[in-house]
Amino acid sequence: MCSVRRALMLWLVPLFLLVGIASAAISYWTYSRMVGAFLDDQMEELGQSLAQQTRSIAVPKQDADRVHKWGSYVVQVFDRDGAVQTTSWPQLRLPRLPSPGFHDIAFEGRDWRVFVAAPTAAGGTVQVIQSGAFRSQLYFERAGAALLPVLALLPLSLFVLWGIARMMSHALQDIGRQAARQDEHNIAELPLERVPQEIRPFVLSFNSLLGRLREAFAAQRRFMQDAAHELRTPITAIGLQLENLRGDVCNGEAAQRFAQLEAGVRRAQRLVDQMLKMSRQEATAGDNAAPVDLQAQLRESMNTLIALADQRNIDLGLVGPEKPASSMMLRCAPGDLRSLLDNLIENALRYTPEGGVVDVRLLEEHGKPAIEIVDTGPGIPSEILPRVFDRFFRVPGGGAGGSGLGLSIARSAAERCGLKLTLRNRQDRSGLIARVEAAQPAGISKGASSPRAEGSLAHAGLRER
Repeated sequence: MCSVRRALMLWLVPLFLLVGIASAAISYWTYSRMVGAFLDDQMEELGQSLAQQTRSIAVPKQDADRVHKWGSYVVQVFDRDGAVQTTSWPQLRLPRLPSPGFHDIAFEGRDWRVFVAAPTAAGGTVQVIQSGAFRSQLYFERAGAALLPVLALLPLSLFVLWGIARMMSHALQDIGRQAARQDEHNIAELPLERVPQEIRPFVLSFNSLLGRLREAFAAQRRFMQDAAHELRTPITAIGLQLENLRGDVCNGEAAQRFAQLEAGVRRAQRLVDQMLKMSRQEATAGDNAAPVDLQAQLRESMNTLIALADQRNIDLGLVGPEKPASSMMLRCAPGDLRSLLDNLIENALRYTPEGGVVDVRLLEEHGKPAIEIVDTGPGIPSEILPRVFDRFFRVPGGGAGGSGLGLSIARSAAERCGLKLTLRNRQDRSGLIARVEAAQPAGISKGASSPRAEGSLAHAGLRER
């Protein structure tokens, strides 16, 4: 019972075959009785009519082919003493049977059906004989002719049964595929158009569960967004007050504690900003995908973060492909791709020490686009690399004031874009490599580069390597 189609076939196919065999047996039994009764009536009428004749009986001669193949009757006439007076086939020397009526006998290795008429007025006896093999063959032929439509319809019925079971199985599989496509960003009720009546209550219950789940996710997003908005104003006010107090803080231990307080406020501000970014990203997760120029998007993200790179005195550069005049198009939601690149580049800039280098490499390998963001930071211990994508997880001793949400946001955006995000430590020196690659080469197309993107890169003062 692990498969509806298999269960239907395993139960109904033997049932169909059993019905076919039973129909064949019943048909043979019915026609054997009907045809046998008809032949017996003919034999009886012939025997009685010959027995009532008062003059000598003359019968037509038969041969073996007519007797065995065509079922011709063999007539034997005996006198009072049991001697054969006349016979239509002398080769058959069947003796006179003692009692009138029908008899089934075996003689000389063959089966025969014999009718013995009542004795004549002269005391003689008439026997009418027919081949038993012919009668059996006639039964089979007549039963087969009647059963032929049933036998012809049986394979057709099995084929129709298999098709119906296949359609039902595909309908259930479609329901499963539609249910598997649901995620926290796109929860919709399953359609009921092609759902079998027996499965409809289950699908309705599942749709009700999906509705409650959708409301729970919406409430979670609203809570995160409301909490971030409510926290943003007081934290900003605290930051402004700290700016005003900076000049009044004396050197020494008070200045050290004041710096620690500023670092905590900055971290809280960054956490609130990341929470707002995450809530906006989840709210727009269902946006339709569109072709995005990967090169132009990279330059735009780098232009946005050039101020942070200048503030920390970090050399931020773009390493393009061998043919810089070509562009790569990737089909995804533009907001998700922008969020992915912003978070990865910003993460590299914040964890790279001042005076370091962050290279953004745009590659094309085996017809698939790839991006590598290489920094000269401290890297991440290999034993905690699998955990850095967890929400609110921060590398111990990182000291960059991170919120623990950036990489989680980046991975979610990469998954929605159909991209693969991996992290690994550099082998040549300390540092980290964040690699983003497309799963399919179909999303790449080449064309002319974007003049606007190149202009913005030059305007921002970035160095293209």
